Amino acid sequence: MVKPVLLVEDDRKIARVVKIYLEGAGYRVVHAETGKEAAEAATKEMPLVVILDLMLPDTTGEELCQELKELGDFPVIMLTSKSSEEERIAGFALGADDYVVKPFSPRELVYRVKAVLKRAQRDDLLSGGPVGFNNGLLVVDGQTYEVRKNGRPIDLTPTEFKLLYTLSSYPGKVFTREELVEKALGYQFEGYERSIDAHIKNLRHKVEDEPRNPALILTIYGVGYRFSGKRDV
Repeated sequence: MVKPVLLVEDDRKIARVVKIYLEGAGYRVVHAETGKEAAEAATKEMPLVVILDLMLPDTTGEELCQELKELGDFPVIMLTSKSSEEERIAGFALGADDYVVKPFSPRELVYRVKAVLKRAQRDDLLSGGPVGFNNGLLVVDGQTYEVRKNGRPIDLTPTEFKLLYTLSSYPGKVFTREELVEKALGYQFEGYERSIDAHIKNLRHKVEDEPRNPALILTIYGVGYRFSGKRDV
C-alpha cells in the first residue's frame, strides 16, 4: 500500500478541504487532530510526508515535529498562522522542509507537497556511492543517504543531507545561497536565504568538531558557502 500523507490539523473545516484536494491529486490521507493521534499514526504507518499545524490542543507543533523526526526520514511541511520571519526560521531550524502560512491556497499546498517529495526522491542525489573526506573523517553515501563521522552514523534530515551532499560533491566551489537552493533542493522557497542559514547551522552541529569554528562547511561572507574537506583518493 502507498504511504499516506499525514495531515495533523485540529480545525476540521481546514482538514476537510485539504484532504479533498490531496485525494484529488491522488494521495492517500490520514488525518490526526492531536499530537498524540499523529504520533500514533506515524508509528503505525510511516508517512510519505507530514503536513503539520503548529497550534494543536495537546502539544505544540514544534515539539511534535521533533518527535516525528525521531520516528523516520520523511519531509515535514509546517502549516500555521505564525507568519513572522523569526517564526519561519525557527520552523526550518527544527527540520521543516517547507512552511505554509494560513490563510493559504489548497492548490498551492498540493504543489508544495509534490515539490518536497520530488526533492526527497531526486535521483541525482542517489547515484553516488560512499565518498570519504579528510582520511575518512567524514563519509557521505549518496545511495543509502548515510553519513558517518569518525565511523559513527550521523542522523541528518533529508534537507540537511542534500545540502551536505551537494556541497561535498564540489569541494572548493563557492555556492551562493540561491545556487545551493536550486542545486540541492530544486526550488526556491520563501525566505530561502535565512532558511538555508538555519539548515547549515544545524548541519554544522552534526558534522563539525567545533560548529562555531567550522573546518568543513565554510561561510564565504557576502556570498554563500564552500565545502573545504579534501576528498580521499
